[in-house]
Amino acid sequence: PVVVGRGGVGARRGSVRLLRPLSPQAAMTKLGQWLCGLVLLGSAWAALALAPPGLRLPPPCRQALLPLPVYLLVAFGCYSLATVGYRLATFNDCEEAAAELQEHISAARADLSRRGLRF
Repeated sequence: PVVVGRGGVGARRGSVRLLRPLSPQAAMTKLGQWLCGLVLLGSAWAALALAPPGLRLPPPCRQALLPLPVYLLVAFGCYSLATVGYRLATFNDCEEAAAELQEHISAARADLSRRGLRF
């Protein structure tokens, strides 16, 4: 059995964090989930688009069904662009991290100057 807990270091409030990692055979990665979904959707589309002998689709449904993968690809591209644009527009500056980085740079320059390196 997998042991799970709430909270803890690095966990968000209300989220569940694994205390013991799952074995590689038991854990499905996000890529595996996406591929399973694509295989299921693709097989359903192929079953309808290839029109098995017992299935008679009306012509308007067939005309909408054939270019459906292209429509979904374009919609996914639009969603991806919108998500990237939104994330760039709402990107936060990390003032504390910038100040800490400047301190590290100053300390490194001072150490290198002390060792004889000139800038």
